[in-house]
Amino acid sequence: TMSSPAEPPASRAPSRSPALSPAPGPSRCGGERRRNAPDAGAGLGAVQDRQLRSVDLNHVIKLLEDSDSKDLEKEQLKTLKKVVKHFENGLPLRDLAQVIKILNLCAEKTNEQEAFTEPLCELIKLCGLPFQKKKFSDEVSYSVAVSKAIAQLGYLMRVPSSQVRIQICKCVVSFYNMELPRKLLSGYQPTSANYKIQMAELGGLAETLVLSLALVENQLTEKLWVLKALQHLSSSGVNCRLMMKAQAASRLCLYLNGVDPSGQLVFRSSEILWNLLENTSKEDVVNQLSSLECVHALKEVFVDLLMHGFRHYDRQLRNDLLVIATLLAENPAAPMIESGFAKLLIVLSTFTEVKIPNPLVKGLKLTYSYEDFEMKKLLFNVIGVLSKDPCAIQLLSENDVMPALLYYVKPNQKPGFHEWSAAQYEELQLHAIAILASVAPLLVDKYLSCQANTLLLIFLEWCISQDPFFGQGNSFHGTGGSGNKLAQMRYSLRVLRSVVSLYDDAVNLNLCDQGAISQLLDILKYVANKSKEKEDAILLEIQADILFLLSALCENDLHRKELFSYEGVDILIPFIQMDPKKLYSGLGHNCLLFSALDCLWSCVIGCYIAEDYFLEKQGIFLLLDLLALKQKNLCNIILGILVEFCENPKTTSHISTWRGQKDQTAANLLIQLWRQEELELEVKRDQYGRIVDVKRPIASSFQKQQEVIPMPANCPSFAIMEVSENIRAKLYSLLCKLGFENLPGLSAKDFVTLAIIQRYIDFKVGEVWSELCAELKEEFRPVESDEEALKVISKISEDTGKMIAALQTEVLESQHHQEIQEEAETYTKIQAIHKQREMVNKSWENFLTRTSNYEALKKAKRLQEKSIEASRSKARTQNGAVHSTEIKGLGTTIGSGRLVTVESTPPQLIGGPLAVTDLALRKPSVCEGALKKIKRVKTLDPVKKGSVPLE
Repeated sequence: TMSSPAEPPASRAPSRSPALSPAPGPSRCGGERRRNAPDAGAGLGAVQDRQLRSVDLNHVIKLLEDSDSKDLEKEQLKTLKKVVKHFENGLPLRDLAQVIKILNLCAEKTNEQEAFTEPLCELIKLCGLPFQKKKFSDEVSYSVAVSKAIAQLGYLMRVPSSQVRIQICKCVVSFYNMELPRKLLSGYQPTSANYKIQMAELGGLAETLVLSLALVENQLTEKLWVLKALQHLSSSGVNCRLMMKAQAASRLCLYLNGVDPSGQLVFRSSEILWNLLENTSKEDVVNQLSSLECVHALKEVFVDLLMHGFRHYDRQLRNDLLVIATLLAENPAAPMIESGFAKLLIVLSTFTEVKIPNPLVKGLKLTYSYEDFEMKKLLFNVIGVLSKDPCAIQLLSENDVMPALLYYVKPNQKPGFHEWSAAQYEELQLHAIAILASVAPLLVDKYLSCQANTLLLIFLEWCISQDPFFGQGNSFHGTGGSGNKLAQMRYSLRVLRSVVSLYDDAVNLNLCDQGAISQLLDILKYVANKSKEKEDAILLEIQADILFLLSALCENDLHRKELFSYEGVDILIPFIQMDPKKLYSGLGHNCLLFSALDCLWSCVIGCYIAEDYFLEKQGIFLLLDLLALKQKNLCNIILGILVEFCENPKTTSHISTWRGQKDQTAANLLIQLWRQEELELEVKRDQYGRIVDVKRPIASSFQKQQEVIPMPANCPSFAIMEVSENIRAKLYSLLCKLGFENLPGLSAKDFVTLAIIQRYIDFKVGEVWSELCAELKEEFRPVESDEEALKVISKISEDTGKMIAALQTEVLESQHHQEIQEEAETYTKIQAIHKQREMVNKSWENFLTRTSNYEALKKAKRLQEKSIEASRSKARTQNGAVHSTEIKGLGTTIGSGRLVTVESTPPQLIGGPLAVTDLALRKPSVCEGALKKIKRVKTLDPVKKGSVPLE
């Protein structure tokens, strides 16, 4: 009787691939046999060697090649049995090539002589045993021969014998479950467990078996055995690629809907398809499955399992096929709509929510098992995939997808709905709302007719309410939603964002009429307070989405901006005050800041009430603080906001008042940004920042590399396009608002750059004329008058560049002259200070001389008296008494008076009880240090410092 493949398992493991790894090794008893083999003695080894030598394989081959007489046939069969008996413990690698040749000869004889079928099967069975090697290097040495031999096993599938084909498949399966023979040959060792698997890959066995499916298409048992062998082979990436070359995916899919009471056909085919998807290019597999015949076959099998499958195993298999169908739906070339499969999946995903009878699902009733829960999620996912196909939009609209998804946009009022657990319902709810974000922009009319805006706003109000609901947060969509309603809020806002970003007037008006702006501000305030407790990516994403919604709703509508004004500005200010270090946190602070700036631009600018309140809150100062960070990605949007704000006459005073670090002014900051931008654009400047190329003073290196391309009048030239690609135009506009005169805090280098900025428009006009001249010369030759006019225009542009270059040089020379003057004044001050110090030192030395040398004191006294006498008037007073002003016997050179101050050496220099004072802590001057080297002079007056009355 013919063997049949093993029955399919009652249930499947979570893993898509079966456990196909080879056996870990021989059993313990086998190991004992191997250890005991040498103990059998040399006699046994000699016997085995004689047995190996007793069969002459060349003689067998020659015998089989002879003519087919009846007597010779018996001899041949007898010899084949002897060969089988001889190699019952395994084929040596050195004999494998001859044995395979014998196999091929037997296969040829089997076509006409059935008697050779049994020995052929026995020989094939020997190939399933471990090959025997004498040396460790034999595996490498015989690798080519072995790989060819194993490939020949696949070619033997041509033999029209069910028994032979099944035995070949059993042999292949045995590669993955290797068992040692009962006896081991002396001097030989079995090859490694993975050796045959590797040789099968090298020989391309998997590709041959896939092609052999066409031979067993109508024989179910043989087909199942081939699939079983392919199932094992498909665990390898190499084999999967070989199978794909033979169109394995499409061949297997076409067999899915074949008749098979055991269910193995679908099971094994789906397992192989999964292995192909995992081990090869997913796109290649999907492309092979994208024929109409394959999609029909997949649909029929899926429907059969859906309607009639009742076992756990059937539901798992159904879900596996649904995943494959989802992958097909992602391929626009797959005929999912033409085959009706897409409509079936859409109806399946919505029939439990909309309760509308449909013949496609008549009699179908889903349970609330885990497999049906998984299928529900997979069906939602299919809707998301189909929403990317424009051809499927009509199907989504006709089959009530919008009401079905909106069914889940409602507060969770009890632990479980219907028969789903609370965690399962929450997962379905979040998944449905996430899919709604993809579907809603495609079905705007359905969205409005179902009052989706109202449902979402009510749902969002519940999200910030005090309702004691706590999310499970178990699923992918529930990330960050454990113990709160943030996950529900996050995906609801995504839905609103997807429809509001369409800028559809009907949708936005419907939202605003229901008080969406005020409600969104309340939600933003709630989430901002939550974020103060603990910042995470979910909270930052929610805040960014709300700011985007407000921007889209308020843009170009003055009334909505007024609704935003006061409360909105108060909420925006903290976002603009964000710590710059957070921008690199990776949580999404940078996205949040950009959303806040976009909201400022859309919701505040253009509304004088909001603008004035923003100015009152010192918002311009905050923007300039951000601009001072000089971050490339921030500068463009901040400068744009500032330019727009300058339409408000109060703004320029705020900009002029601002001071940054080191008392930096706004004008200085803007000029620094200009220089930074030109450095990145590689505009030619000398070391002082002056113009180098007077013909094209502001052209970037990339702009100069562009060839002249004639363009129609409605297409902007490169010089015009360049204006929007950098920030120089915005910097020019801002400085125009501030004025180019009397700007504070600028250096000479800043004035050099400012001269270029002031002429930005003139230079840009010159660039456009230059492009125009070049285009004209490419197309035709201008008439003499036009050519003269073009030359004049070009000369004017060049003269402007020369004039600015000369002005820059003049500024630098003036600065240089001023620096020289300041240097001279500084040196004059230094000289005066030194002269003063010399005079003080000389005076001090004279003082010391007079106080330490009595003769010097008398000399000084005489000089003083002569000076006094010389200063007196020579005219004598007639008839008047003359009173002398001198005091006889006075030994001082200071002026006479009723009080005299006597100075002596400071106490901290000579020690004593008065030295321990605060004054003693001061570092002594040069003069005070010099006093330490002078012997103290004993004075007549014992008082160190005091006032003495003169009688």
